[in-house]
Amino acid sequence: MKLGYLVVAALAVIIDGVPIAGLVLGSLGAGLLIAGAPLLIKLGIWRSRARSLQTRLGALDTSADKARQQTPKAPELGG
Repeated sequence: MKLGYLVVAALAVIIDGVPIAGLVLGSLGAGLLIAGAPLLIKLGIWRSRARSLQTRLGALDTSADKARQQTPKAPELGG
């Protein structure tokens, strides 16, 4: 708990010397990082899942092609 007070006190000293525009830009940057990190993680998960599903689909297509080639064709009726 004492460490938290020390961090807050250090930040207060630093902020007192910073102009308002710098403080606003710093807050904007911190907000973008805080909001963007979970989104980037989700994006990575979605891309990974899409790649694995694409690989799986390719394997299923190959299996289906092999099954079609091995299946004998039925004779046509009436011809």
